[in-house]
Amino acid sequence: MSTQELFREDGYKAVCTAIVTAVDEAGVRLDRTVFYPNGGGQPGDTGRLTFGGTSVDIADTRKGAAPGEILHVLAPGSVAPAVGDEVTVEIDWARRHRFMRMHTCLHLLTACIPAGVTGGQVSDGKGRLDFDMGELEIDREAVETNLNALIKADHPVSATWISDEEMAARPDLVKTMSVKPPSGFGKVRLIDIPGVDLQPCGGTHVARTGEIGPVRIEKIENKGKRNRRVALAFVE
Repeated sequence: MSTQELFREDGYKAVCTAIVTAVDEAGVRLDRTVFYPNGGGQPGDTGRLTFGGTSVDIADTRKGAAPGEILHVLAPGSVAPAVGDEVTVEIDWARRHRFMRMHTCLHLLTACIPAGVTGGQVSDGKGRLDFDMGELEIDREAVETNLNALIKADHPVSATWISDEEMAARPDLVKTMSVKPPSGFGKVRLIDIPGVDLQPCGGTHVARTGEIGPVRIEKIENKGKRNRRVALAFVE
């Protein structure tokens, strides 16, 4: 049974009620959730699950084996709810919001560096992207300045959807060379920063770039003949 993904429509929704549809050693499955499962370079959410006066920690959120299935992984030794129980799930909002800020920041970074993306990772307070730069030379300070200017401009960020057919007709939208956008579900989600960036993405994002806050480029590393890794961190 697939899980209704409330985080796709509203990344700021931190709590919801749900019904338990299955429980096993892999985790708890719900009919709906605000918890983002690990994927697309963004870690799975953590938080709490409450039912019948009992509250337990959710240590991770992962995709299940079946399409659309989300597993809420309980902390070791936790008491699990029963199938049919109504539960309340609440994400660790401070952690999720840091992921949202960094994920959006990495989208802006792709607008600052004209090269294909070969990999990436959103982490807590930091992130990185790998670029297939070839002979392209970039200046760390210039990229950092341009990136912070885009953040400070406070551009709106929104999600839109296009059909699989429209996505297939627009290969220019795909910046990630190693990962293709999910298709076969009838539609693909795009993250749109008007005039700055438009690309398929299933992750959670802030509503405006100004919410990201200032960042610094910590280093640019060689990762092979053509690849360069650009590592970022928040300036807190």
